[in-house]
Amino acid sequence: MGNTTKLAVLGSTGSIGQQTLEVVRVLPRKFRIVALVAGKNVDLLSEQIDEFKPRFVYYQDKKPQAHLANTDYEFLSPEDIARHPVVDTVVVATSGKSGLTPLLAAVKAGKKVCLANKESLVMAGKIITDEAKLNGAQILPIDSEHSAIWQCLNGERQKPSQLILTASGGPFWHYSPAQLNEVTVEQALRHPSWQMGRKVTIDSATLMNKGLEVIEAHWLFNMPFANIKVLIHPQSIIHSMVESIDGSIKAQLSYPDMRLPIQYALSYPERLANPQLPRLDWNHISSLTFEQPDFDTFPCLKLAIEAGRRGGTYPAVLCAADEVTVELFLSNRIKFVDIARYVEQALEQHQGTAEPGLEEIMVADAWAREKVLSIINGCNS
Repeated sequence: MGNTTKLAVLGSTGSIGQQTLEVVRVLPRKFRIVALVAGKNVDLLSEQIDEFKPRFVYYQDKKPQAHLANTDYEFLSPEDIARHPVVDTVVVATSGKSGLTPLLAAVKAGKKVCLANKESLVMAGKIITDEAKLNGAQILPIDSEHSAIWQCLNGERQKPSQLILTASGGPFWHYSPAQLNEVTVEQALRHPSWQMGRKVTIDSATLMNKGLEVIEAHWLFNMPFANIKVLIHPQSIIHSMVESIDGSIKAQLSYPDMRLPIQYALSYPERLANPQLPRLDWNHISSLTFEQPDFDTFPCLKLAIEAGRRGGTYPAVLCAADEVTVELFLSNRIKFVDIARYVEQALEQHQGTAEPGLEEIMVADAWAREKVLSIINGCNS
């Protein structure tokens, strides 16, 4: 067990968390689960505890759980788990701002971090990347797009001239404004290419997800926003591309399965054989197509890129407003097209702080949540 990597999985009951555990099941000699962090899905967490027998556990539901009480583990906060000396690698697979403070704890402790949580890096990219450099922490991306860029950059000695993020376009690419106005929750949750959590699936449908990824790429790869492009690629085979200064372009291709980028981040710098990962069948790939994004029909992408360019507390407001509006849409309280409208209003009314600390970022987050609710309540009154 000396060469076994000890993993803490934050968000173990979510989509990325569960797929991380699938990878571990196939490669038990390489990885060992020492900590599980979950939200309120204690039934699934209980099954995971029985299977992996972690040393540390956290879950949000503070009510006594009879089926968890007799299990042999130590209950610790996500932050204490992320910084614990027993943990080698921290998988941050939570959604929303809940991943921010554990991520900071991990990088301050100099951990290897496999990052799937977009919002943390979007909200506090400078703080997180500065702390990672200061403490020798590694931040390795799990998102398929950033993993693709990272893989394409491996072995390159010069800075690329351009990063090209691909997007499937979601289920509503080529929808008219009238059609988008009638989109239901059930339709929005049926993504054509990927199996993801509910929030990320809606963000993919609005293209907000791609805007958040542009901001992430800015911080992960130290790339100016002007040199980060987005292309719509409905087949989801090319996950991203890197253009070098001489015009040569590298692309990473694979079947759209999140277990591959998860495994690559966990095992880096090794590549490991995994018979459960699907391979591309070139007999069934007739074409690879690309289109420019439609900013007018999908304004969330434009809003996110603009917030990233403005910097300061604007990305935190973007994330918070999006999180609130997506939840409201999922509960059928607002329409699909209202997500962009209310996020835009929150950004317009925000008076940003140029170089915020963590406290100012959290204040901006709380302000945005309250502002969106007040705007919506004002509209409905």
